[in-house]
Amino acid sequence: MAVGTFRLQAACTRFSSIAPATALHRFPLASSLYSHGLHLGASVSCNAVQQQVQSTTEKQQKQETSQFQKGQKKVQQESVTPRSQDFNMWYLDVIAAAELADYGPVRGTMVIRPYGYAIWEAIQNYLDAKFKETEHYNMYFPQFIPYSFIEKEASHVEGFSPELALVTIGGGKELEEKLVVRPTSETIVNHMFTQWIHSYRDLPLKINQWVNVTRWEMRTKPFVRTLEFLWQEGHTGHATEEEAEEEALQMIEVYRKFAVEEAAIPVIVGRKSKLETFAGAVRTYTIEAMMGDRKALQAGTSHNLGQNFSRAFNTQFLDSQGEQQYIWQTSWAISTRMVGGIIMTHGDDMGLMLPPRLAPIQVVIIPIWKTDAEKETVLAAATSVHDQLKKEGVRTKVDASEQKTPGWKFNFWEMKVFLSDFHDLFLLIFVW
Repeated sequence: MAVGTFRLQAACTRFSSIAPATALHRFPLASSLYSHGLHLGASVSCNAVQQQVQSTTEKQQKQETSQFQKGQKKVQQESVTPRSQDFNMWYLDVIAAAELADYGPVRGTMVIRPYGYAIWEAIQNYLDAKFKETEHYNMYFPQFIPYSFIEKEASHVEGFSPELALVTIGGGKELEEKLVVRPTSETIVNHMFTQWIHSYRDLPLKINQWVNVTRWEMRTKPFVRTLEFLWQEGHTGHATEEEAEEEALQMIEVYRKFAVEEAAIPVIVGRKSKLETFAGAVRTYTIEAMMGDRKALQAGTSHNLGQNFSRAFNTQFLDSQGEQQYIWQTSWAISTRMVGGIIMTHGDDMGLMLPPRLAPIQVVIIPIWKTDAEKETVLAAATSVHDQLKKEGVRTKVDASEQKTPGWKFNFWEMKVFLSDFHDLFLLIFVW
């Protein structure tokens, strides 16, 4: 008995023709894999259209291809609305079919499922490392904020009042002061900065937190706009206006590099109009991305807060000349909206397409056997390939479940593991 071949399918995505710069960040896969007499040498890039190791018989090859094509047709017709037909329904279909998220029991909320959360974790891992490289430190602020804090900065309360979620009862009793469920943290951060910053030696103070926030949105859309969402928010205090401006620009550049180099999304960096500037900020910088429906998405923002919040909270420090000064501040954030942006930028009629650097799973190995006697040999080959790919830094999964047919697995995994640098990638092992 001999072990059969691998089928490796690879096709260039349409995205590289839209944004050629992303082609510089192709996912390399070049391995020589030997297992029980089986050999595969493969290199995947946008120039590769298809590589297929010959099977022992043309009949097996035709049956395999036919099964895969039927699966593709089924996914397109039954699971996902064509993008050109109804972009919004297509978006919701992709999220459901790829098991990224589901609706929560409270209107406007969502439950992020494991695969969707894994994408968010990949975003977190990259950005968190960059924040630490630029000497920002993680911490955590309470979710409940006294309403009086929000009222201290006039434009801030005016901008956020329609979106606030308020707590008025606690422990069965009416609270003396209503509490705001965190919509953003500038107010409570300033309250604490006032206690921590006393001298120019305490500056700059640069912190970040990974938290959830609540904004009572009337029109919601999974990942893009929900009542509660996840984000990181950075907050910094500086001795001079120039330092604060430099910080705001530095962080919008971190977001730009992430969008282009990791998420493979071309963005335009700009400054928001006065009307769109963050409530309480002097200037708001943004990265804007064009989605598949030709609408722009605000993918990340960085705010120069000037001294607006420090004056409202009396956050002062003693400068090197012995004089009291108000600190200069910034805040900046990116949220789970980025996950929605990735879906809407790269996805197509067949479903989800992920940039390789953020894909939770980059290669799926589907072992196929006919008899129990063949099972051990096939699984050994699949495990060997998995281990060697893992050593190369490739995030790989072996789907050896016996409850589903290979055809079902094709349909399921092509919906979740489409990669922007190659249209799909399945390694199929079979024996004869």
